[in-house]
Amino acid sequence: MADQATFAEQAMPLMGSLYSGALRMTRNAADAEDLVQEVYLRAYRGFGGFQEGTNLKAWLFRILTNTYINSYRARQRRPEQTDLDEVEDLYLYKRLGAMESSALSRSAEDELMDTFTEPTVKAALEDLPENFRVAVMLSDVEGFSYKEIAEILDIPIGTVMSRLHRGRKALQQRLMEYAVTHGLADRPADPVPTAMVEG
Repeated sequence: MADQATFAEQAMPLMGSLYSGALRMTRNAADAEDLVQEVYLRAYRGFGGFQEGTNLKAWLFRILTNTYINSYRARQRRPEQTDLDEVEDLYLYKRLGAMESSALSRSAEDELMDTFTEPTVKAALEDLPENFRVAVMLSDVEGFSYKEIAEILDIPIGTVMSRLHRGRKALQQRLMEYAVTHGLADRPADPVPTAMVEG
């Protein structure tokens, strides 16, 4: 059983990471601050039940996710604001190119991913449906394992894998659309009908 006296020492260094996660969930700085404050209050009250030696960050992110789902999502009261400049997403967009492939050589799409700026990736991440956005954020930004994400979200590992796969694909599609629109890449060509080639 954890001692509440050690709560500040162990939990406070994780505040920046929790705030980044809250900001991605709420997409509003004021709501993110409120959410983190509520998470720390709940975590402090429940810290006696935390098993020392287990992953404190995962435990706090589970409280964050549950609090968001139960409270903030139900009462979105302000128009959406893009206020993610202070969030460090460099880690996310550096991983984009290789996230679905274990191939040794990088494809043209992989090389293209290196050209995107942080705001572009943040905007694409924000546009994802919530279930996908949270899963991708927990994995590719926060670095949680499939098992940890399953525990945080209280869903089966298979569902985690499915959400990550679909979320990453959707993110790649949005970035490809952006690249085509802004002249960074050519639109993928439709296959030419065989009859036309032979004729």
